[in-house]
Amino acid sequence: MLDADFFRRWMTATAASVDREAARLTALDSPIGDADHGSNLQRGFTAVTATLEKEEPQAPGAVLMLAGRQLISTVGGASGPLYGTLLRRTGKALGDAAEVSEEQLTDALRTGVDAVMQLGGAAPGDKTMIDALVPAVEALGESFAAARAAAEEGALATTPLQARKGRASYLGERSIGHQDPGATSSALLIAALEEAAGE
Repeated sequence: MLDADFFRRWMTATAASVDREAARLTALDSPIGDADHGSNLQRGFTAVTATLEKEEPQAPGAVLMLAGRQLISTVGGASGPLYGTLLRRTGKALGDAAEVSEEQLTDALRTGVDAVMQLGGAAPGDKTMIDALVPAVEALGESFAAARAAAEEGALATTPLQARKGRASYLGERSIGHQDPGATSSALLIAALEEAAGE
């Protein structure tokens, strides 16, 4: 079973990973976005870890809802609302339980991903974070490692696609040949799950 500590470790591992990869995320965002994806997420997840240390929520759902709120209030651009929605809706779906199963996490994360698709109007194949998140949720039933691999594969697979949503879609065919920064940062979020589980 997964407790609040596990979810705090997940957010801390994500923050550390975003910190390490911020320059790469921004470099990916330069040709097809605003060149601020890395720095925006870095600011957001730094705020998340600071808030979690201060408030120490005791339920998995509460950890994610707090993290989501923090991202919405500190991250500029589309990333804040999208990541914030993902975590808040996942947290809400987990409810007030002190511990949740991996199966419950998978179902809750699916709810979160659906909410992001609704908010951004994106579907798989549109060259967005959805291309990493959807396969990750599908593989999560198997293991955290399988989810990480599926997310990383999904992010890489955005390179030959033409963007149909988000800022990159304004570039039309010029968006082809660039890996999507949102899918890349989503893969970091999923990889941090495996890290939190110590697998």
